[in-house]
Amino acid sequence: MKKPSILVLYTGGTIGMMKDPKTGSLVPFDFGNIYEHMPILRNLDYVIDFYSFKNLIDSSNMTPEFWIELAEKIEENYEKYDGFVVLHGSDTMAYSASALSFMLENLAKPVVFTGSQLPMGMVRSDGRENFVTSIEIAASKANGMTCVPEVCIFFENQLLRGNRSTKFNAENFNAFSSGNYPTLADVGIKIKYNREFIAKPAEGRLIVHKKFDRNVGILKLFPGITQDFVKHALNTPGLKGIIMETYGSGNAPTSKWFLDELAAAIQRGLLIFNVTQCKSGSVEMGRYETSLNLDKIGVVSGYDITTESALAKMMYLIGEGYSHEEIKKYLQMPLRGEMTI
Repeated sequence: MKKPSILVLYTGGTIGMMKDPKTGSLVPFDFGNIYEHMPILRNLDYVIDFYSFKNLIDSSNMTPEFWIELAEKIEENYEKYDGFVVLHGSDTMAYSASALSFMLENLAKPVVFTGSQLPMGMVRSDGRENFVTSIEIAASKANGMTCVPEVCIFFENQLLRGNRSTKFNAENFNAFSSGNYPTLADVGIKIKYNREFIAKPAEGRLIVHKKFDRNVGILKLFPGITQDFVKHALNTPGLKGIIMETYGSGNAPTSKWFLDELAAAIQRGLLIFNVTQCKSGSVEMGRYETSLNLDKIGVVSGYDITTESALAKMMYLIGEGYSHEEIKKYLQMPLRGEMTI
């Protein structure tokens, strides 16, 4: 039988760093010698190829332009490999995984993002286990079909849907959570796939969307927020959409000035997407009086979408050139399993 083939894409980040024995400083890992550093990979009996981007970046410098580069590399190699593993810094991994989920329409193969909290070259690194298991997941099949045909994140024994994930811990190895969607797989002695929660393989050829509009922002509400602050945020030159992080189930101040500023912005054509600040739970506009007026003036409900996914989705929809009404409709519909209604 043909060996499973996996392409590992290294974008930068902690997982790909190791200590230079001469200087003691961290330098990028040489994946050309990966079998010398990790001979255990030979036991997998897979064809594993590696591609390092020319300009490796810390994930704090991630941009939509890099997302496009990454998606193009997957598109270029889509027919050659059974799955893809993306090595990525953890800080913006949830943003990138969300973006790729919208970019890769009709995806029928695994795209597994992983990284680490400690560099691969350090003794206690979580990177080696995350790396090896991600390759296993990307290569896994059942009855001839791939087990996880979607963009996902593997970190510390849990496989999560990419556009349902958020980084919640900067120190522990279990850095990611998915507050509103179950794990796709739990990893212990065996990899237990939760098949009822995994997307079905898409039909039709892969379509890669490569247009993002950066004219989107995030407005996080907080006690004591001022009118000037809100006004300046909503009147940012060129702004087309804003993710408004509200309290609880979508609640916001009922002050007249606040509602007037939002209403004026909506009248100008600004899209305002209501997303909860909570890591778990859903926006339910109208459940309390403090969200009833938001619905009346035209704020769009984000239901249980994450901020990371909301941002990527809005950039994608605006970039694709949909009409204002179409964008409002699609923001409130699950396109890639990113929300539950």
